[in-house]
Amino acid sequence: MIRQNSPGADTNEPHVIHPAPLRGQPSSGSAASGGDNVVDLLKQLVGQGSHLAEQQLALIKAEIAESTTELKAAAGSMAGAAVVGLAGLGVTLMGVAYLLGNAIDNTPVATLIVGLATLVLAYILYRSGSNKMSKAHLSPDRTQRTLQRTPDAVRGNLDTEQTR
Repeated sequence: MIRQNSPGADTNEPHVIHPAPLRGQPSSGSAASGGDNVVDLLKQLVGQGSHLAEQQLALIKAEIAESTTELKAAAGSMAGAAVVGLAGLGVTLMGVAYLLGNAIDNTPVATLIVGLATLVLAYILYRSGSNKMSKAHLSPDRTQRTLQRTPDAVRGNLDTEQTR
């Protein structure tokens, strides 16, 4: 990034870089003094293009890191809940099976009923978690939009957001 106090920075538009005048040439780019030649303009274009590419790469990295961090936090919470919940579920299911066994006077059948009900609940929870994971947003949308707009902006068409 260009600092505001650097010689090539424009105070009105900090993203615009003005080349420093060469030795022996006046600082104004008038046509009488020769102006900017094609080589200088190409150098400036290449410099700005590489700067844009670096910024896009940094944006991609930031978006992926942000998505990955959110996904890690979600997975950690799910794992912690699973460990604690599993212990509580085991004790609760043993109690339910015992109570149901006393109610129907057949503990093995009661244990089978409780086990099957637990498997149905586990399947429902698994499908819910699976759907949420598939909806996780891992694509760098802002970067994709910028890359789609870049060719239009180079051609001078800055109204691409309204037409798409």
